[in-house]
Amino acid sequence: MTTYYYTASSVDGFIADADNSLSWLLSRDVDHEKDMGFETFRPLVGACAMGATTWQWILDNDPGEWSAKPTWVFTHRDFQPTEHVTFTQGDVTAVHREMVEAAGGLGVWIVGGGELVGQFADAGLLDEVWVQWAPVTLGSGAPLLPRRLELKLEEVVRNRELVCGRYTLVR
Repeated sequence: MTTYYYTASSVDGFIADADNSLSWLLSRDVDHEKDMGFETFRPLVGACAMGATTWQWILDNDPGEWSAKPTWVFTHRDFQPTEHVTFTQGDVTAVHREMVEAAGGLGVWIVGGGELVGQFADAGLLDEVWVQWAPVTLGSGAPLLPRRLELKLEEVVRNRELVCGRYTLVR
């Protein structure tokens, strides 16, 4: 079982702009069906985790598109109960065990943000980082990963205007 961080980033290292918007990404020319696109990644995972800001973005922008995969949202905020979503303030290690069980032999996807992903990495629970680098700079915003991690490049492909890299963590 693999735990992934699959995300997109500006070339200057931000996953969302200063207003937590992904509009810079949604205008990109990408083929989601191949070359590390989202539809090639989705079948690898059986459970997801994300932070409250990411969950709020989904609710505000794309609520109908969120999958029925078991999802844990790490938050101190109050959200409406949602089928397949568990809201937690728990430790990432304990929640990860629940996620692995729920994933049914598939991987676990840490959707974001970067600080939450960093907590999983700090606990030794992150295995791979997949980044789709977009040809844009944001200047500020939510960082890809707000801590140092040593990574090994395993694969790189071009998906139309994105450069996609798959990395493993060096332990």
